[in-house]
Amino acid sequence: MVERIHYSTREQREKWIQEADYNLFNLRSDQVFIDLLTDSGTGAMSEQQWAALMAGDESYAGSSSFHKLQGTVADIFGLQFLLPVHQGRAAENALFSVLVKPGDIIPANSHFDTTRAHIEYRKAAAVDCPEDVALNTLVDEPLKGNINLSVLRKILEEHHEKVPFILLTLTCNVTGGQPISMENITAVKQIATDYGKPLVIDSARFAENAWFIQQREHGFRQRSIHEITRQIFLMADAMLMSAKKDGLVNIGGFMATRHQDWFDAATEHVILFEGFRTYGGLAGRDLNALAEGLTEVVCAEYLGSRIGQTQRFGQILIDAGIPIQRPVGGHAVLVNAGSFLPAVPQEEYVAQTLALELYVEAGVRGVEIGTLLNGRDPSTGRERFAEVEFLRFAIPRRVYSNEQMEYVARALINLYFGCPGIVHCGRKANLETFYCAFESQRAEVG
Repeated sequence: MVERIHYSTREQREKWIQEADYNLFNLRSDQVFIDLLTDSGTGAMSEQQWAALMAGDESYAGSSSFHKLQGTVADIFGLQFLLPVHQGRAAENALFSVLVKPGDIIPANSHFDTTRAHIEYRKAAAVDCPEDVALNTLVDEPLKGNINLSVLRKILEEHHEKVPFILLTLTCNVTGGQPISMENITAVKQIATDYGKPLVIDSARFAENAWFIQQREHGFRQRSIHEITRQIFLMADAMLMSAKKDGLVNIGGFMATRHQDWFDAATEHVILFEGFRTYGGLAGRDLNALAEGLTEVVCAEYLGSRIGQTQRFGQILIDAGIPIQRPVGGHAVLVNAGSFLPAVPQEEYVAQTLALELYVEAGVRGVEIGTLLNGRDPSTGRERFAEVEFLRFAIPRRVYSNEQMEYVARALINLYFGCPGIVHCGRKANLETFYCAFESQRAEVG
């Protein structure tokens, strides 16, 4: 559908952000011009998904929409036991209620923020084990989301009894949608087998990761996205899915496993907090739309277009000299806020500062991925300072035009070369030209 986006003046935005207590999450959507806060549930569905939605079976138990989704999940991932839920964090809650206990240690390439929160809520520790280059924004390593195998082995050697499973996040969200290689996943599976540990995959952006393997890893160019996905998940004992990303829907998620005992135990939690096991808090129409979305997302043409937009946006910033995470990931571009605003101390939340400046400058909403996101240490109450302070721009699927993304890029360039207190050479972008162009049209969102 066509949805109007809202022009505003700098004076209005200054007033709105003050009223929101300088919290971008407190802004109303009609106070935002281009919204890149998240790619979770903010995409547009296809006509096939809308048609599937209209045919949803709303039976309480045994809905045909559930069986359609179950068949799709089994076909794509090879996991037969399925529990739908209302979104990804509910899948985490269901599985971790079964697997995680106080004192446990869960190693991963990186933990998404709700994943970490669910682990720490259970008095366990979420330990990130990224490769050394993961947060070096200048290194163009093509498969930068890999887990550090030597660190993983050390954790398993020293804390074997405390590790209930190994977690992999596809793609690595914390580092800007960086993919994990098939070689690394295979090595992790071998280590898991050697130490008798299950492998769980956080699969929110599985298709984007599969696309990067196809394009960047030797020996996979002739393999389909579907084939690469099946190869990955044959190594998994269970998967967690926020379907609001690569499910191409606005709500929904699921947990799937090959272990019936895990399924049976998690079912009790789903029934208690979500709904009966064949709908898990979703309407039948949502299950239908998700089944169709999973079918569409493993299409190479779709992925090439979606990731291509992210790559183009990132390249504009690279060409302008803006410090960003390289290489550009699949769903987002991460600006190195510490390099962008070197005079702002880390304890003053430098990425959040940049996010606020960009909103006032251009009405664009991004999100801080750094110290503020990390939260305070639950045992000491002290700040957990991020190694790199990122401002993330997560691009909704099938929503904004390349011209609109160019507007965001020009807004950043304007700040970088014109922000008081920062000495750079360059020319300010003319944002008013872009504003006038957008003010007179109904921008297509979806």
